[in-house]
Amino acid sequence: MRAPLLSRLWSILKPVLSTLASIAITLLGLLFVTFIIGRIMPIDPVLSIVGERASKETYDAVYLQMGLDKPLLMQFLYYLWDVIHLDFGTSLLTSRPVADDIARVFPATLELATIGIIFGIVLGVPLGVLAAVNKGKWIDQIARVIALVGYSMPIFWLGLIGLLIFYGILGWVGGPGRVGIFYVDVVPSVTGLILVDALLDGNWDVFKSAFSHIVLPASLLGYYSLAYISRMTRSFMLEQLSAEYVTTARVKGMSEWDVVWKHAFKNIRVQLITVIALSYAGLLEGSVLTEIIFSWPGIGSYITTALLSADMNAVMGGTVVVGLIFILLNIFSDLLYKIFDPRAK
Repeated sequence: MRAPLLSRLWSILKPVLSTLASIAITLLGLLFVTFIIGRIMPIDPVLSIVGERASKETYDAVYLQMGLDKPLLMQFLYYLWDVIHLDFGTSLLTSRPVADDIARVFPATLELATIGIIFGIVLGVPLGVLAAVNKGKWIDQIARVIALVGYSMPIFWLGLIGLLIFYGILGWVGGPGRVGIFYVDVVPSVTGLILVDALLDGNWDVFKSAFSHIVLPASLLGYYSLAYISRMTRSFMLEQLSAEYVTTARVKGMSEWDVVWKHAFKNIRVQLITVIALSYAGLLEGSVLTEIIFSWPGIGSYITTALLSADMNAVMGGTVVVGLIFILLNIFSDLLYKIFDPRAK
């Protein structure tokens, strides 16, 4: 009786422990890579703090304080200990803990990328399905052109053109920034997501201003993800629509709607999860140019500014957070696999 119980308990714990071990190894590798990059960069971290005019005594004191006199392995262990305690050091630009800076700027990127990926999913998935069902027809050609333009056009160029037309000429959207200058810090920051905070505060003026500012950059990011999602959806659907079970369903007289959505599309959901998760992660860490063009105070512009200013604490802290996002999204994808595909359990 005891042996079967232990065997069943082990069968439940084994995949959990395996997942946790995989996460730990991946995160450890990420931290090691960021640590090595921080050490091989042609930037003296001590000079970044004390300045070039500091005396040798000051330089040596800071050098010892930072532990740079210790062996490289010991330095990495110290770095690992600090990261575990969410201590990424102090930013040279803001003179604040990097963890506090990241907590302040990340919600802006999260809000922008989330609206963008929703835009990409809502339009990209149906567009890809329609293109596959109407292969070779005008709908398919239009969908392929839309995807091609999304892949080919530099996002910074689209951003500049969008600002010129929709903000500068037509005045349909707000300009750079998250909100109009008159509404800055009007609503208390509860979640860091300005649209949500405005709703929680019941301030519709701030909500309208924030929405008018986010709609253009989010649409551009959404268009970028739409191009990828629609193309992959079309490819997955074409493979399923050519399968024998689809032909059998049509011969049996099943409606085209049921064939497409209840059979073919059902079998590509797991593949789409991966595509959407990777696309979302790409928007969270790859929206640097969009944030710079639209003066969006997110983590992308934060890391870029820190890199240009040789603020390596901020760069390494931001890089670790971005890597952690990829890891968490992969875990989330695995959980969704088990929900949509029982065979993955």
